[in-house]
Amino acid sequence: MEGDKATYVHDVFSKIARQYDVMNSVLSFQQHRLWRNFAMRQLPIQPNSRILDVAAGTGAWTFAMARRLGPEGRVVGLDFTEAMLDVARERLATSPDKDKIQFIHGNAMDLPFEDDAFDIATIGFALRNVPSVEGCLREMMRVVKPGGVVVSLELSKPDLVWFQKLYYFYFYNILPRIGQLVVGDKAPYAWLPESLIDFPNRHQLEDIFHSVGLSHVRSYPLTLGIAALHIGWK
Repeated sequence: MEGDKATYVHDVFSKIARQYDVMNSVLSFQQHRLWRNFAMRQLPIQPNSRILDVAAGTGAWTFAMARRLGPEGRVVGLDFTEAMLDVARERLATSPDKDKIQFIHGNAMDLPFEDDAFDIATIGFALRNVPSVEGCLREMMRVVKPGGVVVSLELSKPDLVWFQKLYYFYFYNILPRIGQLVVGDKAPYAWLPESLIDFPNRHQLEDIFHSVGLSHVRSYPLTLGIAALHIGWK
């Protein structure tokens, strides 16, 4: 089942790689930019930080973190979808921060790095897509140094019942139709609501952060809880 999910997710994101950033803006009403900006303010980035961006996709968060680094800082963006990395590398060629960034192909469930290699490990809007949330977080914690942080910025489930109903109506009925109009295929954006069905809510994800060994875990609901930022320390 895990292999089936990984294959399906790979195919979905291969189809939408070129439209991915535009669709994020359309479908979130530009909120994803505000969420990332908020997350950036919470990260303990130092000029010389070593950062891993897991499931980096087209590199939006990777580039944003690189802008906060000094000449000695480095950020590695890892993704297992080649089509997404192709877009990221095209952008890297003209980035003023290209000397601080490296994009590599890799699996979030088996990170190709030694223990304690990074100060920060992040994953943005992808934790719900991995075969095992716990397994991915354990790998991220493994490659972070003691005193470092593991960070997830992800879609979530609103706590307010009235807003939850409104949000789910949009998410399940309207969002896939918009995706079909833009991409020409309903399936990739039908995956979004499917991916949230069994995904833990904000409080349950806090518990998982604790269960894998992270401490001082904090979570922040964003835009009435349709997204959430989680931070845990090693």
